[in-house]
Amino acid sequence: MANMFNVGKIVNTHGIKGEVKVRRITDFEERFRPGNQLILEKENGLTLNLEVDGHRIHKGFDLLHFKAYDHINDVEHFKGLPLKILEDQLTELDNNEFYYHEIIGCGVYLTSGEKLGTIKEILAPGANDVWVTEREGLKDVLIPYIEDIVKEVDVTGQKVVIEPMEGLLD
Repeated sequence: MANMFNVGKIVNTHGIKGEVKVRRITDFEERFRPGNQLILEKENGLTLNLEVDGHRIHKGFDLLHFKAYDHINDVEHFKGLPLKILEDQLTELDNNEFYYHEIIGCGVYLTSGEKLGTIKEILAPGANDVWVTEREGLKDVLIPYIEDIVKEVDVTGQKVVIEPMEGLLD
């Protein structure tokens, strides 16, 4: 089975004409362009190939419509399921750009060499991504992905080196 990567999650239906409300997990809005193929992964591991034939943004969510799914009853059972793409659909990235799946799971180290924790989630609240880092026995740290803080990213070695600014780790 080819590698697949999450690009969104269907959180609900919208209206009665088969539209679904999607929480985006990608920086590439073009994933949802009409004509593009997405893969719906069902609980049992089976997949369903879907062709996007409608996309609009409504109240911060992507609303998608799939070819031949024209009624709410056709898409009702998609709720809660992830939308994925195949590895060969990945976009070439520039230097210092990374896919979420490359960053999640990386160990975070201070410039002193001390291990801080492991990145468990990425938030995209606005100007820059924020890497949620899980620490043993302590609350999570939110690390903004900015040059001043993130000094080195080695996705092959699963290692991120940061220089925390004052107050970041409190």
